Amino acid sequence: MGELAPNVRLRHMEEVSIFHDVAKALTSSLDLDAVLQTVMDNIAKFFKPDTWSLLMVDEQKEELYFAIAVGPAAETLKTLRLKMGEGIAGWVAKHGESLIVPDVYTDPRFAKRIDEMTKWQTKSMICVPLRSKNRVLAVIQLINSPLESFGDNEMFFLHALCDYAAIAIDNARAVEKIQELTITDDCTGLYNARHLYKTLEAEVYRSQRFNYEFSVCFLDLDHFKQVNDVHGHLVGSRLLSDIGYRIKSTLRLIDYAFRYGGDEFVVLLPQTNKEQAMVVARRLRDIIRGDQYHMDGNVTLTVRASMGVATFPEDAKSAHEIIRQADEMMYMVKNTTRDNIAVAQQGMIR
Repeated sequence: MGELAPNVRLRHMEEVSIFHDVAKALTSSLDLDAVLQTVMDNIAKFFKPDTWSLLMVDEQKEELYFAIAVGPAAETLKTLRLKMGEGIAGWVAKHGESLIVPDVYTDPRFAKRIDEMTKWQTKSMICVPLRSKNRVLAVIQLINSPLESFGDNEMFFLHALCDYAAIAIDNARAVEKIQELTITDDCTGLYNARHLYKTLEAEVYRSQRFNYEFSVCFLDLDHFKQVNDVHGHLVGSRLLSDIGYRIKSTLRLIDYAFRYGGDEFVVLLPQTNKEQAMVVARRLRDIIRGDQYHMDGNVTLTVRASMGVATFPEDAKSAHEIIRQADEMMYMVKNTTRDNIAVAQQGMIR
């Protein structure tokens, strides 16, 4: 058997070196961005495109967005989204098949609007899907690579690198899911008490640094034990889930909702003073009070809640202290009228 030609041998050595770099990144880091950047940098070094990008699939919106983009138009691309099936990358994402297009302007699938927006001139494109479990996770596109040296071996190598990238995405999502499970309450889908104190500590630090106020609302359902006693724990759990959803849907995007335990909930309101927090508390009370909760078996329930409000730094200087203050206010209501709100340093309000 004859020796490989020097240029072929050099190419093989390059491939081995790239595999080593990518495998090392994959096994030494759970940082998805860092691993994908390593994969893409090595792909670019080997295939020498003018520019390249990695588009992630947003399954909920059925769109692709530019997670990594290189070149003069990178900033513009980060604001763009493609519908599944739109453009060559959208077609690859929808059908899960690779494409090599030597002249994009002869291909009806090419999305001319992207070149028009970026002022870039795309001539050729290599587009490859990143697949896992029969799903397309992302698409890699290489723009204006020299195609004269791109054959079956190169496509095999590119697919192998895409497999590495797909593994990285799968790993990152698995880790994200595990982390999410450790901070999420199974019954309501809200954050749990463990995550509450971590979030509060961060909010205390941020508020001290930037001279912000924030408020906490502690909420306890009135007579919830009777629901479990009369209708059973399955109905009780369903009710808690529905109320958790009602609370979360009432809040701003920057707010946090937690299930503290049992039938107790905590709402964290960043950059919110006492007067603003009282408005939120009243709104929560009225929503909970005004709703009817329809359970299985033709059971319809109404719910009331006792609530306490405290504000940082006026009422407390630490995470544990502000929870204690809001909790004490809640118990003031619980031990008297129920179905009302009490505010630190002010007492009961209407």
